[in-house]
Amino acid sequence: MKLSEMKGLGPKRLAALDKLEIRTPEDLTFFLPVNYMDATSPLDPEQMTDGVLACFAGTVLGTPSLNTGYGMKRVMVSIGNNRKKLHCVWFNQPWIKEKLPSGSRVVLFGRAEKRKNVIQVMNPQLLEEGVITPVYRKIPEIGQKMLRDLIRSVLDQLNEPDWMPELIEKKYHLMNHHMALERVHFPTTQDELAQAKRRLAFEELLLFQVAVAGGGAGRKTVRPLIIERGWTETFLSAQHFSPTAAQLRAIREIEADLCADTAMARMVQGDVGCGKTLIAFAAMYLCVRAGGQAAMMAPTEILAAQHYDNARTEFGRFGITCGLLTGKMTAAEHRRAKEQIESGEWQIVIGTHALITENVRYKDLRLVVTDEQHRFGVRQRTLLSEKGLNPHVLVMSATPIPRTLSLILYGDMDLSLVDELPPGRTPVSTRIVPENKYYGLWQFVNKEALSGRQCYVVCPQIGEEEETDDKSAHTVYKKLVETFPNLQIALIHGRMTQKLKEEKLNGFYEGKVHILVSTTVIEVGVNVPNASVMVVVGADRFGLAQLHQLRGRVGRGAAESWCFLLSEPTERLRFLCSTNDGFEIARKDLEIRGAGEYFGTRQSGAPEMPALVLTADSRLLEESREAFQILSGDSNRKRYSEVLEMALRRYQGRNAARN
Repeated sequence: MKLSEMKGLGPKRLAALDKLEIRTPEDLTFFLPVNYMDATSPLDPEQMTDGVLACFAGTVLGTPSLNTGYGMKRVMVSIGNNRKKLHCVWFNQPWIKEKLPSGSRVVLFGRAEKRKNVIQVMNPQLLEEGVITPVYRKIPEIGQKMLRDLIRSVLDQLNEPDWMPELIEKKYHLMNHHMALERVHFPTTQDELAQAKRRLAFEELLLFQVAVAGGGAGRKTVRPLIIERGWTETFLSAQHFSPTAAQLRAIREIEADLCADTAMARMVQGDVGCGKTLIAFAAMYLCVRAGGQAAMMAPTEILAAQHYDNARTEFGRFGITCGLLTGKMTAAEHRRAKEQIESGEWQIVIGTHALITENVRYKDLRLVVTDEQHRFGVRQRTLLSEKGLNPHVLVMSATPIPRTLSLILYGDMDLSLVDELPPGRTPVSTRIVPENKYYGLWQFVNKEALSGRQCYVVCPQIGEEEETDDKSAHTVYKKLVETFPNLQIALIHGRMTQKLKEEKLNGFYEGKVHILVSTTVIEVGVNVPNASVMVVVGADRFGLAQLHQLRGRVGRGAAESWCFLLSEPTERLRFLCSTNDGFEIARKDLEIRGAGEYFGTRQSGAPEMPALVLTADSRLLEESREAFQILSGDSNRKRYSEVLEMALRRYQGRNAARN
């Protein structure tokens, strides 16, 4: 069966599916729900607080009204009980009025929003009580019902064998693969749905580990770098401060790797402010002194320029030459830079993705450093490493990840944990700010800006320019511009061109902008020591690890710094206020939100693992890791080979398998 043969799929709909890389009927079954409308246990109206997206049930209070104006029809009615009522509104759905007879019990699905001290639900969906209905990511030209019908049709015809080894399936009490797909799309109970999610997430974790372990040919043999005793001490003694024990341990591990005859593949993972840049610079120093060439790739042009400025100062004292290569350089600058890289005149090259373009050649690239690894992904790291003859690879990440998850995500790499902050670093003070204290907060922000400090304001969504959602970046930006006409305020978000984003960030970096309103695009990639305030709007919509990353954007200078979480107090947010330990926060975040937060849509270049995002069961990490070790043992070699074939097909050859 082909997609083109399925009823209702014409050229436009097939093109819409193709954009999402849905090209076979099997692909459709892995287009998993992003939510469920669970009408088996609907909430009471009083449980529908601001921001809650859920099913709720209540009585229709009075007769619905139907109004016409501004070119649209609007149905309004209150749904509630003797404790609470919700104001429900439907636009251009006049027929809904007949479905809401006064005094009847109804079950609806929607998001509650607080508007002018009234909880409203806009365009809620009317559901059948007792049924769990899947909700999918929107696809142009294809409605939710049609999508459900297509997936139902495919599942009814699929008859593929279960590839999971029986010993693993039994040991971990896993649901059959086909049944898991069936129940994740069309569950009848929450317990059934949980079992389906668990099975699909488990298999993704297991297959990914097998793909990482078996996809390559192992560590490549290289010419060892001859590093003399005392070089590390020479570099460190030139610093204005002594390294921490954690920094020194990581540098020693890297030094040993560089002297070996197999290529280094090491990740340095540490919290914001732990001093990973010093470690990277030490590695590049040792490489160059041993006669090699080193390259460092950063995720943004601003961060690359900041690293370059620091590198020129740092390495200039040793007579080591540095160069910068970015996409926005002129053609003449590009030509000159490429000549200096190929001739070896630049011993250290720092840049963005421009470093991995086809026409950039290196004289003797022996070490590759990538900053913020999770923003690149394995493919870009591989492209840069291919620029030399099996160069050593060092990746840096400011995203603390629990060790078990690190072994799964980066199983092909050795790990150096930098779990200690340099002395004298002032922790950022974190406070929860409920709505009744917003006025005082913004006055504090104004005061900080007028005293010469700068502020980030991060919003959970972009919104549209005409939108009235008080948590969207557009709305917050407009409000601040109106409230503080004496301040320079800029807006930045992911829909802007890269060039415009860089311009806005550069204005903030240079101190021309007092307040930068943004989505999470500023989570990584800019270091502004003068920024002393981070305001997170709708903080309850962010994960703990993400909030910690945002908090790390401030507190980089000498001034006292603050992070304000705009939300009603919750246990999660109180926990964040109680600690600045990124590894402890990551552990808690994993416990609450699950491993899916570290995969999928959250990370550019990360593997496509849709089922993992559906579950918050952190025990799966330990279990899947254990299953991988069992499967890769000598006694299971034949089964391991079969699973490896499946793993490579899913994570490395999906496109090839489709053609």
